[in-house]
Amino acid sequence: MGAVDPRRRVPRTDVVLADPRVAAAVDVWGRERVKAAVVGAQRRARAGEIDPAEVPAAAVASLPAGLPRQVVNATGVVLHTNLGRAALGAPAVEAVVAAAGHTDVELDLRTGRRARRGRDALETLAAAVPAAGAVHVVNNGAAALVLAATALAAGREIVVSRGELVEIGDGFRLPDLLVSTGARLREVGTTNRTSVADYAAAVGPQTGFVLKVHPSNFVVSGFTASVPVADLAPLGVPVVVDIGSGLLAPDPVLPAEPDAASALRAGAALVTASGDKLLGGPQAGLLLGSAEVVERLRRHPLARALRVDKLTLAALAATLRDPATPTRQALRADPARLRARAGRLRDRLVADGCPAEVEECGSVVGGGGAPGVELPSWAVALPERFAEPLRVGDPPVLGRVVRGRLLLDLRCVPEATDDTLRDAVTRVAG
Repeated sequence: MGAVDPRRRVPRTDVVLADPRVAAAVDVWGRERVKAAVVGAQRRARAGEIDPAEVPAAAVASLPAGLPRQVVNATGVVLHTNLGRAALGAPAVEAVVAAAGHTDVELDLRTGRRARRGRDALETLAAAVPAAGAVHVVNNGAAALVLAATALAAGREIVVSRGELVEIGDGFRLPDLLVSTGARLREVGTTNRTSVADYAAAVGPQTGFVLKVHPSNFVVSGFTASVPVADLAPLGVPVVVDIGSGLLAPDPVLPAEPDAASALRAGAALVTASGDKLLGGPQAGLLLGSAEVVERLRRHPLARALRVDKLTLAALAATLRDPATPTRQALRADPARLRARAGRLRDRLVADGCPAEVEECGSVVGGGGAPGVELPSWAVALPERFAEPLRVGDPPVLGRVVRGRLLLDLRCVPEATDDTLRDAVTRVAG
């Protein structure tokens, strides 16, 4: 007998609609819209673009995005911007669920009177960084810097090194962001070298503050010079330090990454940072500094427009109390354990008939943090053709293609997810 025509293997429409993944999509998008997606996927299968077994997953993947889909992050990027950066830990998730109803976010239950919004998160943040005289939280890191520039330097000058005028995600450039607040930039030094004398010569009656920005998404090496915070503090004007990545205290895993506590002890009047990067929490902008400066920012009218919501406050408080966030665990994952896990997965996949190998690789921090730092890791290597069906599958699995092979790096994959990962790969191989 001859080989069966692949077109004869394309599942019938009613069979595809009965698939649990497709049936769930019907509840969201309606039968007619989902049926049209199924017909489109069947057409692709008949044309040989996808395997007939992939029709249900392809139909669901072609529908407009509804609710965000949870994915398996096997890219090896701990803080993957396109995947939402930090994954929240179980305590933070539970806190968000609890906060989804009515909460005491702005009420003192003992007195029945209004209280400072998010005081639990603010008190926990202050306790985590004792060097800060006061703290405040806004809705993201860029907002923290905008609030500082507006409150402290609108109509005045911000003195900043040319080598620190960076571009952040999605094409947003720091100079444009700062100028939009009504402040003027006074650039000093050169791209690769700036001295304390450059700053001192620029400071004057029009200076709102000196800004020091950590170039968190690139590295300048070679003939370079920058000025530490301790040397800027005696210049007689506030020093604002944007550390970017949200590291609150020194971390031996990332010794070159700046942290809030060290900057404040060195004399910074204000530190701004993100909550959804190395801190491992929700998207938020952290402001830590002297009580006078933070109160000035908190009372500024713009602070109301940048106010953070109750779900973020709940997640932030829980994250600050969690010693084992997913971000922290991924950064500290033991390479030997990762290698053992990769070996077990490889053995099970090979037993299932899947061509899998174990390969040593390197992970990165990502999210604009710790550029140039590579974390030793281990991955399960598969044929490159597995990349797309895994990406559009249920659950979606994202790896990275290197030299014609798909690597599923286990650093960011919780060990409890190994069985899920194996099942997803087995379905594609089958």
